[in-house]
Amino acid sequence: MIRRLTLAPLCAALVLVAANARAAPLPQLWEAAQAHAPLMHSARAARLAGQSRGEQARALWRPDLVISGAAGYADASSLTRGAQFAAPGFGSTGGVRFETDVGHARSGNWSLVLMQPLYSPQRSARQDLLDISATSAELQWQAARQDLMLHLTEAYFSLALAEESLHVLRRQQQAVERILAETRDRFELGDLPVTDTYEAQARAEAVRAQVLAAETELSLRRDALADLTGISLPDGEARLPQTLRQLPPAAPLADWQTRALQRNPQLLLMERQAAAAAREAARHGRLDDARVDLVARVGGEHLSGDGPGGSASARNREAWAGVQFSLPLSTSGLRSAQEREAVHLLDKARADRDLVRQQIDQRMRGAWLGLSTGNARVQALQAGAEASQARLDATRLGLEAGDRSTLDLLNAENEYAAARLALDEARVQLLLHRLQLDALAGGLDESALDWAWEQTR
Repeated sequence: MIRRLTLAPLCAALVLVAANARAAPLPQLWEAAQAHAPLMHSARAARLAGQSRGEQARALWRPDLVISGAAGYADASSLTRGAQFAAPGFGSTGGVRFETDVGHARSGNWSLVLMQPLYSPQRSARQDLLDISATSAELQWQAARQDLMLHLTEAYFSLALAEESLHVLRRQQQAVERILAETRDRFELGDLPVTDTYEAQARAEAVRAQVLAAETELSLRRDALADLTGISLPDGEARLPQTLRQLPPAAPLADWQTRALQRNPQLLLMERQAAAAAREAARHGRLDDARVDLVARVGGEHLSGDGPGGSASARNREAWAGVQFSLPLSTSGLRSAQEREAVHLLDKARADRDLVRQQIDQRMRGAWLGLSTGNARVQALQAGAEASQARLDATRLGLEAGDRSTLDLLNAENEYAAARLALDEARVQLLLHRLQLDALAGGLDESALDWAWEQTR
């Protein structure tokens, strides 16, 4: 982990240099995103914190060693009546009174206590909750990686689509301006009515507005990718998927749903949160506060000062080992209030888990249906784009022959541009549907990015 964190900025710098020289492959952009994206910095810190919670859970049942000491001033007095006194040469005497009185005495004490927990439901519950929290942090890390990977892929291909859209619109703009110039020339020669020039002028202005909007969209898409990776790709370097070679077949929907139940990080995280809420709700019984500890203690205290009979001092030493039991008899309603809160939070955690499960199922159905019908849709749009190209060529010939109007040619240019863009969008959507299925099933990884990059070659 430390080595990876250390090398990450260097890798990002190398990717930046490579990107300035040539198109940055999608896997290299992923390496840069891991080093640059704030989401990954947050997830990495949360993962390390989770690992420390696992260490805390293991430490709960290890012995505690505590040393304490105090020093200060104190007043002390004691009175004992009815004591019995005996000493060699003095015999035995009953009803003896002992009295001490020391003022403004210097006092001090110290102790060293070793405590080994033997039985404690509360410690067991804390251990379970810490273990659940550590597992949850790992699941959050996995979910963050997959979310960033999918977000990066979407941002990359959105940039590629924006570049292609602008390219197509500029070609259409050139074609429409050429048609406008020809229409004006033919109007001046008397071959076309003035309405044709108005139609061509209106279409040219409309395409010009579309080009301006596409330039804005392209700038936004480039900035979005740069925010993720720290790399601003030059114009024309983002690639679109081509024929989608080696597209894996879509398994039955039930298989994907089963994978999601078993491996989806977000769903597993909600399961762990529900388990934590259940464990919290179960640890508020009356006997759950009981504890048994093996205790070894040494300590001492001293007191020295002046009393009615002159200077006085007292010292005490203690060494003790044994088993200690403790159980709070009353918490003034705190325990029952905490139990009610935990029960309601458990209901909420279970409802949240069911909601996430439902959302994942809906997203999986959409991605699966998109993937299942995607190939046929791409093939249909491919045929439509080819037909639009043929229609455009025929319309140009028809206009020259006088069988088609300028409006027919403008419409053909517009429909061909729309067909080209629709085909590109369908290819991107088909690729993203596959990656979305992998992410929902908890299987999106670097090999999936490699496959996505291969589809652009």
